[in-house]
Amino acid sequence: MARKTFISYKYSEAQELRDDILDALGDDAEYYQGETSKLPDLSDKTTDYIKEKLKDMIYSTSVTIVIISPKMKESKWIDWEIEYSLKQIKRGDKRSGTNGVVGVVMKHNGGYSWLRPSQTNPDGHTSISTNDQYLYDLIKKNRFNQVPKEYVCGECKTVDSLTGLYIALVNEEDFLNDPTKYIENAYEKSKNTSNYEICRKK
Repeated sequence: MARKTFISYKYSEAQELRDDILDALGDDAEYYQGETSKLPDLSDKTTDYIKEKLKDMIYSTSVTIVIISPKMKESKWIDWEIEYSLKQIKRGDKRSGTNGVVGVVMKHNGGYSWLRPSQTNPDGHTSISTNDQYLYDLIKKNRFNQVPKEYVCGECKTVDSLTGLYIALVNEEDFLNDPTKYIENAYEKSKNTSNYEICRKK
């Protein structure tokens, strides 16, 4: 089933990947609630005006896709958009649910090692670490926050890369090959928030 989605990204470096994601969604792109090149340019508007427009876009969605790019933290909006996505916002007699959130790691310099270097553990398993300096604190606080933790390897204490974290990180190529898989995973976690210690404030 298609989900209403919002894409949070740094325009100057991730617009092409945003477009690729919309292409990969195919017919499901009609449920995308974020901005597109067809919408009016908001760059000359006030911060409050832009924020209200973004609130309207995010409010009705159930999954937020965050493009993780090298200069993401230079954005004035991404961490606020994630925070708003995680909150339960009341409008009149309706309250929005907590969005599922998935991070799509942008390929940079031909790969993903800029953010996710891999290493081989003593038990022979390969694990991927994350260079946290590129991530907002709000993303970091919503990773490895499953309660109780369910280890896929008790010896090396690794968790499932999708279900073990509220905000999972997925390489661009993997996401584009099967966006529904990762959107549904994020959505399912949003319906089981008691399984995670969710931080909702940046």
